[in-house]
Amino acid sequence: MADIVAETERLVLRTIEPDDAVEQDRLLNTPAVMARLGGVKELHEIEAKHAKSMALYAQEGFSFLFMIEKASGEMVGHCGLKRVDNPLARNPGDHEVGWLVREDRWRRGYAEEAVRAALDWGFGRVDAPFIVALTSQTNVPSWKLMEKLGMRRRVDLDFDDPAYPPEDRTTILYSIDAETWHRSRP
Repeated sequence: MADIVAETERLVLRTIEPDDAVEQDRLLNTPAVMARLGGVKELHEIEAKHAKSMALYAQEGFSFLFMIEKASGEMVGHCGLKRVDNPLARNPGDHEVGWLVREDRWRRGYAEEAVRAALDWGFGRVDAPFIVALTSQTNVPSWKLMEKLGMRRRVDLDFDDPAYPPEDRTTILYSIDAETWHRSRP
């Protein structure tokens, strides 16, 4: 049974369950949604990420979560926390927030709503001292949201990842610390 980690006005954020891979593959694993995330994944790759996420939640009490739309009960994305695990990153092991929203729910504010809840969770129960977010320079909507949330650009942590196409190869990082996040909250 999934744990409900957070609720927002329109979303329930719940833990990943073993049976979620097929639903994620159907709703979130599309060319448009995955365009800046390395492209569409094979089902076995999604299953492996889910296993890793479930293990992280069991070991450390945080992971990626599914965003369930309250009005419809449908999976509309995922958002949550993990450890920076790219072998090319300059900050391995840092707490990282990430998200994606299915295409038919874009431009409704779901990403911001979910990320705010994930940051509250990260700086609350998880007790992270700071949280980073990674994206490509070309993923303007993502880094604009990072800036809107009060995160600041960390050029010193940027890196190139040849596993991505040239336009997405440069990974840029933003960061926010707990004190800054708490000061920005009403």
